[in-house]
Amino acid sequence: MGEAFSVEEIFAKNVFTVGKMRHRLPKGVFKEVKKAMDEGKELSLETADVVAKAMKDWAVENGATHYTHWFQPLTGITAEKHDSFVAHPDEEGKTIMEFSGKELIKGEPDASSFPSGGLRSTFEARGYTAWDMTSPAFLKEAGTGVILCIPTAFCSYTGEALDKKTPLLRSMEAISEQALRIVRLFKNEGATKVVASVGPEQEYFLVDKEKYLKRPDLVFAGRTLFGAPAPKGQEMEDHYFGVIRERIGAYMKDLNKELWKLGVTAKTQHNEVAPAQHELAPIYETANIAVDHNQIVMETMKRVAIYHDMRCLLHEKPFAGVNGSGKHNNWSLGTDNGINLLDPGDTPNENIQFLLVLACIMKAVDTHADLLRQSASDVGNDHRLGANEAPPAIISMFLGEQLEDVVKQLVETGIAETCKEGGVLETGVSTLPNLTKDATDRNRTSPFAFTGNKFEFRMVGSADSVASPNTILNAIVAEAFCEAADVLEKAKDFDLAVHDLIKEYMTKHQRIIFNGNGYSDEWVEEAARRGLPNIKSMVEAVETLTTDKAVRLFEKFHIFTKSELESREEVLYETYAKTINIEALTMIDMASKQIIPAVVGYTRTLADTVIAVREAGVDASVQTEILKEVSLKLAEAKAALVKLQEVEKTAGTMQEGKEQAFFYKDAVRAAMDDLRRPVDELEMLVDKKVWPYPTYADLMFEV
Repeated sequence: MGEAFSVEEIFAKNVFTVGKMRHRLPKGVFKEVKKAMDEGKELSLETADVVAKAMKDWAVENGATHYTHWFQPLTGITAEKHDSFVAHPDEEGKTIMEFSGKELIKGEPDASSFPSGGLRSTFEARGYTAWDMTSPAFLKEAGTGVILCIPTAFCSYTGEALDKKTPLLRSMEAISEQALRIVRLFKNEGATKVVASVGPEQEYFLVDKEKYLKRPDLVFAGRTLFGAPAPKGQEMEDHYFGVIRERIGAYMKDLNKELWKLGVTAKTQHNEVAPAQHELAPIYETANIAVDHNQIVMETMKRVAIYHDMRCLLHEKPFAGVNGSGKHNNWSLGTDNGINLLDPGDTPNENIQFLLVLACIMKAVDTHADLLRQSASDVGNDHRLGANEAPPAIISMFLGEQLEDVVKQLVETGIAETCKEGGVLETGVSTLPNLTKDATDRNRTSPFAFTGNKFEFRMVGSADSVASPNTILNAIVAEAFCEAADVLEKAKDFDLAVHDLIKEYMTKHQRIIFNGNGYSDEWVEEAARRGLPNIKSMVEAVETLTTDKAVRLFEKFHIFTKSELESREEVLYETYAKTINIEALTMIDMASKQIIPAVVGYTRTLADTVIAVREAGVDASVQTEILKEVSLKLAEAKAALVKLQEVEKTAGTMQEGKEQAFFYKDAVRAAMDDLRRPVDELEMLVDKKVWPYPTYADLMFEV
C-alpha cells in the first residue's frame, strides 16, 4: 500500500516559513523582516544579506544546489532560471556556497523573450524580478535536483508589470485600503488591513502515458482535436464521487504528499463527473499565496503524473462531449483582527455592515460584468462556458432565497424586517439525526454565487492562472468601496446615509441577481432584456480591458497603466491566434499523414473484399455499402482538409492582432470543425485495428 508518513511531520517541510525564519534569524533582524512583510516595507541591504544567508543555509542543508527567482510571466505559467550557490574558487581550487541579499532581492532575466505586448522590444532585453516577501520561498525537488524557489514579481526596465503577480499585489493593496475605510465607519479601529482570501478548486484529467504519446493533439494542443464518443460517457453519473481506482489513488497519495511538503493545504480529493476526471480543493489562503500555490498545484500534478506513467491534462475541454474542467475561485474578505466581511450572521437583515458590503459587490459586479467575464477568458474556456456543464458566459449573481428576500424587502420598502431561516431537514429515518438545514440551496449554474461567507466565481478555466480573476475582483470591489466611503465619510447622519446608500445600490443593480437556471434559453433572453452583456468568446472579451471605464478604474488604484492594459490586449490576441494556429496545424498533420492514409488503406482492403466475395458468387451488397459509406466520408474529410489548409495559410499572412485573432475564431475554427466531423464519423466506421490513434474509450476508461 506504499510507505506511511505523518502529515504533521512533512507539512511545509520544504518551505522557508515564518517559523523557520524566527528560528534562524537574529531576534532584531526577524522583527524587522516580519514588520516589512506585514506593512509592505523594504528591507535594508544589510538585513537582506542576513536573510539570504539563513535562507541559503537552510536550503543547502536540505540538499539544494541552485536558487531561482520563480515568477509568473504573461504566458500564464511559471518561469525560472537556475543559478548555483557556487562561488568563485580560491587559488587552491576550493569553493564555498554563497548567496547575497542583492541576489535575493533582485534578478535580471531577459524581458524580451516573454510576451510583453510591445512593452519590450527584442533589442531591449533588460527586465527585473523582485522578491515578494509575502509569499514564502520553497524547495522544489525535481530531476534537476533540489532548487530554492524565491517567489518574485517581474517588471520591465522602465517599470511596467510584465507578469500576473505585480497587478495582483497592487489590487490587494487597493482593496485593503478601501475596505479599511468601510470597517472604520463601523467603529472597527483594531483592524490594520483587510485581506482578500482565495481557495481555488482544481479539476483535471489523467490519461495513460503510452496512449497520450500516441496522440499528437494531446501532446501539442493539450486536447483531443479528433475523437468519436465512447459507447459510455458520463450519462450514468457513476463516476462522480465514485470509488477512486487504485492507480489513481496512488497518484493522489503522492500528489498530496508533495503538496503538503510545499505547504499547500490540499484538503479534498474526489472523482469528478467525466470518466478520468478528478478534483483537488485546498483550504483558502491569502490571495497572493493562493495564486502561487495554485501554480504549484498545477506543476506538481503534471510532475507526479509522470512518475505514475500517466499524464495530467489541465485543458478546459480535453474531450468533446463530456464534462470539461474548471477552477472554482472562492473569494472572500476579512480583517486582520478576525472579521469576515462576507459573513451575514444569523440575521443578515440586521447586519448593516454586511448589507453595505453586499450592496457594493452587487454594484461592482454589475458595473464591471464585462471585465469579470474577461478575467475568466482563455482559449480552452471557449469550449466550456455556456455548455450544460459550466456557468453561462453571462455574468450574474446568485444570492439564495434568504438574501434575495432581504434585498427584495430593502428595494421595495427600504426596510428588511424579516429573514428566512434554514429550519430542520427531517430524514424520515428514526436511526438518522435530523439535520440543520441551510437557509438557501446552491446553484451550480451561476457564475458568481454566494455560498455562505464567500463568493464562488465558477467561470475560471482549469488551466488558467487565478491571478487575473482575483486582480479584477479586488479592483472592482475596491472601487465600489471607495465610492461608498466617499459618500458615508461626509454624511452628517451616518445611520440614515448608509440605509439610503444600501437601498440605492441594491435598487440600481438588482438586475445582476439571478437565482434560476443559467443553462436555460429563457435566461439568455431575460439577460438581454435586463441589459446584461453576453460576451461569447475570448477574443470578444479582450477589448473590455481598454475601455475608458476600465482604464479609469485601473489607473485610479494604480493597478494597471493604460500602456500595461494595451500590452495585455495585444498579448491576448496573439495568444489566441497562436493557440488556434497550433491546433489547426496539428489537425492537418494528423489528418494528412495518418488518418487519411489509414482510411485509404482500409478502403483498399474493403475493395479487395468486395471483389473476392463477388468472385466467390456471394452477395457483396453489405461490403459494397460499407465501402461506399467510408469512401464518401473520406472524400468529405479530404475536401475539409484542403479547406483548412487554405484558411490556415490565409491566417498566416495576416498581421498579428485583433483582425487575425477574429479570423482564427470565425474562419479557421469553423474549418477545423468541418474537418473533425467526417473524421469522427470515419472512426465509427473503420476497423479499430486500422485506426491510427487511441480512442476516447482507450483514453478515458483504461487509466
